[in-house]
Amino acid sequence: MTYRTLGRSGAVVSAQALGTMTFGAEADEPTSHALLDAYVAAGGNFIDTADVYSAGASEEIIGRWLASHPTEARQVVLATKGRFPMGQGPNDLGTSRRHLRHALDASLRRLGVDHIDLYQLHAWDALSPLDETLRFLDDAVTAGKIGYHGFSNFTGWQLTKAVHVADRHGWSLPVTLQPQYNLLVRGIEHEIVPAAIDAGIGLLPWSPLGGGWLSGKYRRDEPPTGSTRLGENPKRGMEAWEKRNGDERTWRVIDAVAAVADEHGATPSQVSLAWLAAQPGVTSVILGARNLDQLQDNMAADSLALSTEQLDRLTSASEPEMEDYPYGAAGIQQRHRKLSGGR
Repeated sequence: MTYRTLGRSGAVVSAQALGTMTFGAEADEPTSHALLDAYVAAGGNFIDTADVYSAGASEEIIGRWLASHPTEARQVVLATKGRFPMGQGPNDLGTSRRHLRHALDASLRRLGVDHIDLYQLHAWDALSPLDETLRFLDDAVTAGKIGYHGFSNFTGWQLTKAVHVADRHGWSLPVTLQPQYNLLVRGIEHEIVPAAIDAGIGLLPWSPLGGGWLSGKYRRDEPPTGSTRLGENPKRGMEAWEKRNGDERTWRVIDAVAAVADEHGATPSQVSLAWLAAQPGVTSVILGARNLDQLQDNMAADSLALSTEQLDRLTSASEPEMEDYPYGAAGIQQRHRKLSGGR
């Protein structure tokens, strides 16, 4: 396993994080503990969860594993999130000081720890004043309850505003951002990636395989069946079968991934993960797995080195379609200039 610093911080994390949204839902506790065992044995040290995952069960499962593995637990960089509803009341969600105080303390109890390395806002909250939220996070750092803080699912302007508000007050600055990012979903490159790089914030991509589409398991015009996410629910959210199947770009990307995989004797999942890990600003790619076979296959991507030509080929095949301005060719050209001047 290779390692990188956690954004602007001095903490060191593996370039692949273990995402635990499946824990307590698609993976029972014995399977979840087996996934943790295999991940740590491979050199992984970055575990990411959230209070809302399986209504707290994911954190509880991780907490019991940490308690039974004290030696390994000392090496783990532990991350969780708060923001989404954990009850039915009007203050049982959001990023207000009131909710985050309860959410953080509850996460600490479920995880069985007195300190969380990385505490993340799971999404923007338009109702809570940003200075209230950021002051709470700074207070949590000062109190020793968290080491660092970060965000998830923020847009470019939200990220930049949060950085500047925290900096203006002298509060702890965010170190990471979790966005959706993969070969099929590259829209964040227009604003969010540049904003993160400008602020020294490390990216922790979630859904790196596009909900399974980049694993090579699906075929054009063949509706999925069986025990896969889309087989069980073809209309599942952003990954819905009908929409992506009807988009020619989907199959252009999948074909390019398959071709590079054949050249390496690797799997499509490994190629897709290796491409993502090589992108600017990426600190650690969040792996999500239902079982050991999936995890072992995904972790092998850490040692897969794609050539510059292969990376360029995948980037070209997955290029998102944009209008000329401001994010297309014309807009990009106007954001740069030649040192020599002239036209």
